[in-house]
Amino acid sequence: MAILEVNHIKKSFKETEVLTDISFSMEKGQVLSIIGSSGSGKTTLLRCLNFLERPDEGTILVNGETLFDGKDLNKHSESENRKKRLHFGLVFQQFNLFPQYTVKENVTLAPRLNAEDTRSIEEIDALADKLLDQMGLSEKKNLYPHQLSGGQQQRVAIARALALSPDILCFDEPTSALDPELTGEVLKVIRELADKHTTMIIVTHEMDFARDVSDYVIFMDKGVIVEQGDAVSVINNPQMERTKAFLSGHSMSMPHDN
Repeated sequence: MAILEVNHIKKSFKETEVLTDISFSMEKGQVLSIIGSSGSGKTTLLRCLNFLERPDEGTILVNGETLFDGKDLNKHSESENRKKRLHFGLVFQQFNLFPQYTVKENVTLAPRLNAEDTRSIEEIDALADKLLDQMGLSEKKNLYPHQLSGGQQQRVAIARALALSPDILCFDEPTSALDPELTGEVLKVIRELADKHTTMIIVTHEMDFARDVSDYVIFMDKGVIVEQGDAVSVINNPQMERTKAFLSGHSMSMPHDN
């Protein structure tokens, strides 16, 4: 059974249709990258999946459970949306860490405040230590965000998202706010998560990365899925003219050996 099924999602802002009939599915442990020009609807799609925006039509299912059905005219409460959001962990472009909390406090805050989380404080603390060690940040856990580099802050944000044990980890252009020197350290962490079969959706402009780390790629343009399929096939051998035109503007290296 697919871990995520997205069927016929549509979303408009006033008179502008931003997403048009978006459908795809993914299996547990897969990595899906969504590529496309700015304004193509990628981030809006991610926000719809995370219940930060409400689609106008369509359905969203996680592990066979319907989380959204556009035919349901009842507007769900924010508390209900928060529960649905727990299926997804979202890592933002701009880190969005709380400046008044330490690194470890940023990671443990959401699980501690989540009424649905049955773990003890000791278990949450132990998980935070494990995640920060996984991110190479054990020695930084008592520092504050302003004392970290951009790359380190983004790794804290990844640990924070993982602390809620989401079904699907989502990244919205995770390296766009970083200097090229720091981009590599964040991509390395995401590669390691992929190697551990973490289910992920990644909105990215890094074409080499999308091809090398993803199982599946979706190319979007003007709110429509133009092409989707195996990552290497779509990026190395696109079939649609619009995909070819987009990728021709991105220089790419040869694929990495796994």
